[in-house]
Amino acid sequence: MAWFEEAAFYHIYPLGLAGAPAQNPYGEPVHRLPGLLPWVDHIREMGFTGLYIGPLFESVGHGYETTDYRRLDSRLGTNDDLKAFVAYCHEAGIRVVLDGVFNHTGRDFFAFRDLKEHRESSAYRDWYCHVNFWGNNEYNDGFSYDNWGGYNLLVKLNLQNPAVRDYLYETVRFWVQEFDIDGLRLDAADVLDFEFMRGLRALTGSLKPDFWLMGEVIHGDYGRWVNERTLHSVTNYHLHKALYSGHNDHNYFEIAHTVRRQREMGLGREVHLYSFADNHDVERIATKLREKAQLLPVYVLLYTLPGIPSVYYGSEFGTEGRKERGSDASLRPCLNLQELLDSDPPVYGIVRALTQIHRQESALWYGEYRELALTTTQYAFARGDLIVTVNNADGPAVISVPAQGAYRGALFGERIAAENGRAAFPLGANGGEIWIPEGESRQVYEPVRSLPASEPGREEPAAMPQRASSPKSYEEMTVEELQAEILAKMAANGPVTDRMRQDVIDNIYRNSLLNWVRSFR
Repeated sequence: MAWFEEAAFYHIYPLGLAGAPAQNPYGEPVHRLPGLLPWVDHIREMGFTGLYIGPLFESVGHGYETTDYRRLDSRLGTNDDLKAFVAYCHEAGIRVVLDGVFNHTGRDFFAFRDLKEHRESSAYRDWYCHVNFWGNNEYNDGFSYDNWGGYNLLVKLNLQNPAVRDYLYETVRFWVQEFDIDGLRLDAADVLDFEFMRGLRALTGSLKPDFWLMGEVIHGDYGRWVNERTLHSVTNYHLHKALYSGHNDHNYFEIAHTVRRQREMGLGREVHLYSFADNHDVERIATKLREKAQLLPVYVLLYTLPGIPSVYYGSEFGTEGRKERGSDASLRPCLNLQELLDSDPPVYGIVRALTQIHRQESALWYGEYRELALTTTQYAFARGDLIVTVNNADGPAVISVPAQGAYRGALFGERIAAENGRAAFPLGANGGEIWIPEGESRQVYEPVRSLPASEPGREEPAAMPQRASSPKSYEEMTVEELQAEILAKMAANGPVTDRMRQDVIDNIYRNSLLNWVRSFR
């Protein structure tokens, strides 16, 4: 099996994390990239096996308006710095994937400079799409051209031009031979020429048989890009959207439907999409969630649903970031690793534990996905012989699913035994757990520490509702006390099955519970 199918990725935007200036002065190299080596140690300690880092090459500002494809951005250092950085990652057991920005260049790229200088007589006039010497633009070039996203700062390359393809293919060959990289994330893959991508797949496969090509694709049928001739994977923006809105709206049907639909499209066990809760282009997950406690079930799902999980730098500490006045700067900050580690926020321990569980449990790479239970607020599914349960409600829950034998929670360590072919798995408010069958060969994980009540994961596993300690009328009882009273009356009339117990706990509507409890004689 390929290494990337089993990987968990860490994602770094290097210009931001290293504190580089927003605009490139094109001066002497400043060796900022070596300053990120402690982050590599952090990544290794957490258990990640892949690093996606980029953009890295000489550019005007944010990195995607490339000036020189074969030179590390001078704000980060020199090519020798990058070579040493990749070697350090490899020594730590971490594969390295870079950004491949091949849809467009910056205006300082040599071919575009020549076009501006020589116009119709430029040898590079066909390197760009739809150059019109009867047009103009805001730079007063005296000609117009196709761009990316409406930004003339990003000049669209003509990837149907063999000379352009050959130049970019040789650039990738240079990256592999010079830096020993393991893969590429193709920027704006949803608008890249398919023939170019097929040629890139053939080239990289000849350079490294296990070289990984992953594309940035937001909308559309992902199967158009992911196949044996084009890309191995694409960004799963469909799941990204479902992860935060499914929790904000308390609607697990959205997440389950997304998974179900992608499997129906053939994006199942054989296709590993690149999953993420946030990245350098979208607001941080801790900002998007209305309830921060839901970080726990979000990350449990990120690591356990089919796909290759990725964590954006700093988000394992609950870092927030919001787009402001159209700027992505707050999404790409310079962070002090030691200060973050010293603060030891609760979500860090959860993400670290999930990364290590994912590294050990092959069912999370290749295990068949089976939906087991689904309501708006609770969701359970199997990955191979593992059972995953999540709860987005503000109160505790019990999820009852078909099961045999005994299970132990990998995160919090609780043990549950199945009875009569079913197991009732308890969850705290905004909770999540990975249940592993007990057995001599199964690893037992150290439970994560208890968390403050206001933080995700603090709630104890759901206990059964307790009856009121003093006589109360039904009208005076809380929802939990009414549930407990109903369960007690059921028990007095005969055995209470898991299904009956679950029906009571799922009912959180006071009037319905009042009618129910009064129905007993």
